[in-house]
Amino acid sequence: MLPTLIDLSYIDASRRERSVPMTHAANEAGNGAPVRIGPDLFDLLFKGCRVERCAAGQHLFMQEDTSDRIYGVISGTVEISLYSPGGQKLVANIELHHSLVGEIGALDGGTRTATAICLTPCELVSLSRAQLFERMERHPALARVMIELLCARLRWVSGEMGDLAFFAIEARLAKRLALLSAINADKDGWIEISQAELAEFLGATRESVNKTLNDWRSRGVIELRRGGVRVLSAPRLRHIAAAGEDD
Repeated sequence: MLPTLIDLSYIDASRRERSVPMTHAANEAGNGAPVRIGPDLFDLLFKGCRVERCAAGQHLFMQEDTSDRIYGVISGTVEISLYSPGGQKLVANIELHHSLVGEIGALDGGTRTATAICLTPCELVSLSRAQLFERMERHPALARVMIELLCARLRWVSGEMGDLAFFAIEARLAKRLALLSAINADKDGWIEISQAELAEFLGATRESVNKTLNDWRSRGVIELRRGGVRVLSAPRLRHIAAAGEDD
């Protein structure tokens, strides 16, 4: 990891939004999209920090590690995963640009609650816990956005627990594919993800995911290829998600 000093006000200028809300968290937490803060506050939080370039497959931290840093994603994709004592994996979320990673450990000083790994080459910035609190004290807007961020994370986790308890695999898979299609599909609509990885997202078996996907393919809802899924009918997928309470 070779740090390079970069003025963040020039990063990702083509995607910079004007008159942005303080945080995207309130708008996005309800549909499972990555929780991000607005670019202006992102730049304020990490002003003067060195950009760290990480290779695909590189871990930022592991579950149960001691924690003292918060990361900001400039570019790339970071996977957040939970592991059982027996090694079973559950993908909790995918973080993209302007997302924050590791904020819980940075705020309370406890151990990491999940594992963070770069799925693609990433550019990141980071702050120590002491720097984070110093900047929040100096800029009250940052303290407010961190509170909003934590509330959005809690709403997301509560929603996921509710889905797991009340909805069948078909509804949970439909919701996840709709989300991934919106945030992670290529220009042709393909989501580069394996069936095993989809199962890890849902805490389900690969067999149940395979059976459901093949049923949807036969009905023209999706298209499949090795290591990829493409949504052909977003309205039908949304209908499956909305109608899938597990009786």
